[in-house]
Amino acid sequence: MPRHITAWLLLALPLASAYSQVDPFQRNQVQLGFDQTLADKGPQAIYLYYYRNEPQFVRSNLTLRLAVAPAYLDSELGIKDVLSPSTALGIGIAGGGFGDYFYEVRQGEYLRRESFDGHGGGSSLSLYQTLNPGQLVPLFLIARGGFRYSTYVDGRKTDDDFELPEDRVNLYTRAGLRLAGKEPTLYPDLAMELSVWYEKQWRLKSDRYGYDNDRLVNADSDLYWVYAGIHYAWTNVGHKVNLAVTAGGSENADRFSAWRLGGVLPLVAEFPLILPGYYFQEISAEKFVHLHAGYNISLDHRNRWQLRIEGAGAQVEYLPGFEQEARWHSGLGGGVIYTSRNKVLKVAVRYGYGFEALRDGERGAHSVGVLLQWDFEAMKLKRAKARGEI
Repeated sequence: MPRHITAWLLLALPLASAYSQVDPFQRNQVQLGFDQTLADKGPQAIYLYYYRNEPQFVRSNLTLRLAVAPAYLDSELGIKDVLSPSTALGIGIAGGGFGDYFYEVRQGEYLRRESFDGHGGGSSLSLYQTLNPGQLVPLFLIARGGFRYSTYVDGRKTDDDFELPEDRVNLYTRAGLRLAGKEPTLYPDLAMELSVWYEKQWRLKSDRYGYDNDRLVNADSDLYWVYAGIHYAWTNVGHKVNLAVTAGGSENADRFSAWRLGGVLPLVAEFPLILPGYYFQEISAEKFVHLHAGYNISLDHRNRWQLRIEGAGAQVEYLPGFEQEARWHSGLGGGVIYTSRNKVLKVAVRYGYGFEALRDGERGAHSVGVLLQWDFEAMKLKRAKARGEI
């Protein structure tokens, strides 16, 4: 498989590593996403991964979660009932090829000569504490610490004069409060979350790289953010709405820790910063406020075909060196979603337009894409019904 394609098949894996509680539900699915601009070649945004969550793995208090891409594996073993019934631990291991890429995008231009690939892996230890046991809407305290080793290599078009960052070990800690939560699935019917987070990152080796060492890898960075979101479906009429607000900031951020906004892939991260029509991770910011809304309208009486309309906007404070005249960015998108009768297959074909996306000095950009979810658990349920077992 070509290297530049393989790298983008890893994009969804950060979602799995950041899923912030032990998932109690059986999941067995394949997720695919593709987002492509119609003019000016930008970073090709593709993800493909197999996701499995196995409660009662070997023992009743163990849960195994796996996210497997063609060249990468992310996993966590969840251990429930540690010290008390409301406490769980997670032991995570992740690693493989092309997961530590960096693609440089400045003022709407994808700079291949300053972009590069990266490989690596690491481990984490997480604490999941339920603060209100027995309540209908759970409140979780999440604490995580871990490390990651990263090594960098030239991409297909990296300039020979461009010096790569040195290989390094990254340490991090994260803490958060999460009220309720959302499933790691494509366009869920029902979800609600309110959460607040803080993350500290350290590099055991900070250095300069680039052209004549013109850019710096900082020794440490701080990130903080809040999120509020809701998904709700009127199943009797087949309509669905989702609303989300995310606000974040940073201290001492560099290219590797800055907030990156753009693209429309909904499962590319735990908190995707969607901007229809934009390149994936086109905007680099120190601080931001991001708004996203979507609405699905049923097109048939079986609710198998839906029209989806979505929009997003963000007010940003740019990372130095990535400034643009406009601080407000917005995009509008639409598409058609098909869901099979037994919900085994869900496919969305979509279009997006970015109003303030900068291309050759002009504003405005188009993108098209496809999203697909294949649910093996729904297939098992379908076969069980056909055999009369349920």
